Amino acid sequence: MAEDPEELVELARYRMEHEAAVVAAALADRGIDTVTTGGFTAAFKAEAPGYVSVQVRRKDLERAREALASLRDELRDIDWDQVDVGDPE
Repeated sequence: MAEDPEELVELARYRMEHEAAVVAAALADRGIDTVTTGGFTAAFKAEAPGYVSVQVRRKDLERAREALASLRDELRDIDWDQVDVGDPE
């Protein structure tokens, strides 16, 4: 049976919902639709901690992987000593 190009597949998992949201927004900026799941359980700190899954359509998976790698490279190159984060409130 052929794989459905519209099927959602997992691109990455994150422990915190905001991490997944940043990735989803960055992919959306690159024209890649995403779905995040697990946000309601990710914050639990019990014996069975949750995670947030970022999913993309199977047809977009390779492009999403490349975009995610590019995003990681961009963030690695930021000199945080040079970033003005403003004054504390």
